[in-house]
Amino acid sequence: MSDYKELKVKPIKNGTVIDHINSNRGLNVLNILSLPDDNTSVTLALNVESQHIGLKDIVKVESRELSEEEVEKIILIAPNATLNIIRDYKIIKKSKLNLMNEVSGVVKCQNPNCITRTNEPITSKFSVIHKKPTLLRCHYCEQTMNIDDIESQLKKSN
Repeated sequence: MSDYKELKVKPIKNGTVIDHINSNRGLNVLNILSLPDDNTSVTLALNVESQHIGLKDIVKVESRELSEEEVEKIILIAPNATLNIIRDYKIIKKSKLNLMNEVSGVVKCQNPNCITRTNEPITSKFSVIHKKPTLLRCHYCEQTMNIDDIESQLKKSN
């Protein structure tokens, strides 16, 4: 008898697979996507062994491709993630998510006195101080936001 165990997850016919999500962040990815819902089949694997990052989460979303806005939010909490578009059981597009050096309009500054929190028509803008773990600094007031702050805000916005 072998001690080797293999994780078997049913492949999806069409949809999106988000792989290499940092461990214990998969539920937050589902929250960003407003899932689960009554119409979408979702597979979630938590704390799966990965040769590259130790432990990872995986999210499979059947019959749905993500919007650019959803991807921008996911990048903030899962900067190591890989996005796979599946059609007819085949990966037709595979892309590594990449957190840029600047983030605009995705999250809001937490500082209640920041100009972006007033009635002025100003889009929030952050410099990325650290990518792993994510740490942002507001362009206008220099308030910082860590991964927990970002996840908390993204949960509230959905």
